[in-house]
Amino acid sequence: MPVPSLPEIQLHTAHEATGLWRLRANAEGSDPPPPYWAFPWGGGMALARFIRDRPQTVDGRRVLDLGCGSGLVGIAAMLAGAASVLATDIDPFAVAGTTLNAAANNVAVTIVGEDITGQAPPAVDIVLVGDVFYEPGLAAIVTPFLDRCLAARIDVLIGDPGRTYLPFARLRLIAEYPVPDIGKVEGAEKRPAGVYALEPG
Repeated sequence: MPVPSLPEIQLHTAHEATGLWRLRANAEGSDPPPPYWAFPWGGGMALARFIRDRPQTVDGRRVLDLGCGSGLVGIAAMLAGAASVLATDIDPFAVAGTTLNAAANNVAVTIVGEDITGQAPPAVDIVLVGDVFYEPGLAAIVTPFLDRCLAARIDVLIGDPGRTYLPFARLRLIAEYPVPDIGKVEGAEKRPAGVYALEPG
C-alpha cells in the first residue's frame, strides 16, 4: 500500500484486524511485543516526507536509519539520492519487513538486526531516527549513542509527534507535517509530527 502523504513509497502494511499480534504470539510465546514494524509511524512519515521534499539532506551521503521498523525512512533516503543506507533494528520481523519493503521500492538497503547503540558510531554522515522516544528505557539507551554520533560530527535528525521522552531542550524544530496515527488509513484524523535537529548537550 502507498504510505499516507508519501504515495511514491509502497510498504507491506498490516491492518489491525489481520491478527498479526496473535500470529506473533504463536511464534514467540506469551505476551510478545506488538508488531510495530507492520505500520508506518507518524515520526517516520514526517521524516520521510522531509527527506523527499529536501533531498539535499541525504543526497550523496551515507545514512543510518536507526530503529528502522518498516524501513520507510531508509527507503525515502535512498529514493532521495543517498549514497548508502544502513538500517538497524533489534526486531527480526522488522529486519524481514525492511528487506521486503526495500525490494518493493527497488532500492538497496544494508540491514543489521542487532542493537548497535552500545558501539561506536558507524561510518555514516547522518543519522535518521523516527519514533524511538516512546518509552523511557529506550530513550535512555538511544540518547547517549546519538551524543556519540554528534561528537563524531555526524548529523542527527529525529522525527516524532512530540512524545514525552524526547530530549526537547536539545531539539531544534526544522519542519512539521500533519500525519495519521499509527495504523490509521488515509483520511483519518491527523496530528502534527516534527522533524528535529539534535543539538549537542
